[in-house]
Amino acid sequence: MTDSGDLSQALARVLAPSLGTITAQNLRELTGGASRATWAFDAVTDTGSRALILRIGPPDEIHAGMELEAAALSRAGATGAPVPQVLAASNSVNALGNPFLVCDFVSGETIVRRIERALDAGGRATVLQQCANALASIHRADSTGIELSHADPLNESRRQLDDMGDTTATFEWAFRWLESHRPPRTENPVLVHGDFRMGNLIVDTETPRLAAVLDWELTHAGSRIEDLAWFCIRAWRFGAPRDLNRNHFHWWLVLATLRWGVICRYQAERHLSGQTRSVELAAIGRRVCETEWDLLNLLEAR
Repeated sequence: MTDSGDLSQALARVLAPSLGTITAQNLRELTGGASRATWAFDAVTDTGSRALILRIGPPDEIHAGMELEAAALSRAGATGAPVPQVLAASNSVNALGNPFLVCDFVSGETIVRRIERALDAGGRATVLQQCANALASIHRADSTGIELSHADPLNESRRQLDDMGDTTATFEWAFRWLESHRPPRTENPVLVHGDFRMGNLIVDTETPRLAAVLDWELTHAGSRIEDLAWFCIRAWRFGAPRDLNRNHFHWWLVLATLRWGVICRYQAERHLSGQTRSVELAAIGRRVCETEWDLLNLLEAR
């Protein structure tokens, strides 16, 4: 559904059970998001308006369905993680032409450079502590009964790369290292966000505080260290140094870096194959070589 008038009417229908009679106004598509489109709009009633967000994507994508994303958001919110309230979600294409999720709009900043400029050292330390608290809340959440996938992350990256019929010498070295240095499993699977990083976090720079954790389409069951390692790969740190000494954490950091490289290659393949023509997806492919450099540095350190 691409016509904004039709979309506004459809949104009014799907939100009627939770908000009553509304009109969807000021509908506009936001930038960012390589997998799912994001729209902002106002749900207007006789007594006022409520700023909302619509996430919508194709039914054949490989990510978690919209209903699972909504369930994970609700479970994480119940344990204290800062997440937007979900008003409606469906995996069906009947209402809006594609699966969708509608949630509250959360104000704040997501662009890392702007966050860095706005926060002093104390503010950055505060937000970092709140990120740790948010991850702890997510990992405490009840992960049962919502059909979370639980696949071996190393095998999944191997399969994704093989499905493209492509690889690099650096990627192959990383796969072999990870196979031979796999740490023992010492914990039960927990709710994992899957893409917890700068860019997917809304920061209120005035307070300062972590306002919301967004983009849950990669949520699954797994190790809590996976989320932490993903948050710490160089791609999201913009070159800032960190001291990484723990062996298990280092393994997950190598895996997270490799996984990001495979994702970059996969996103570029979506454009190159003609599946989804997009300059943004094509540009992500250039980051494969950056990831190889990071992998070489991480493996050389061991």
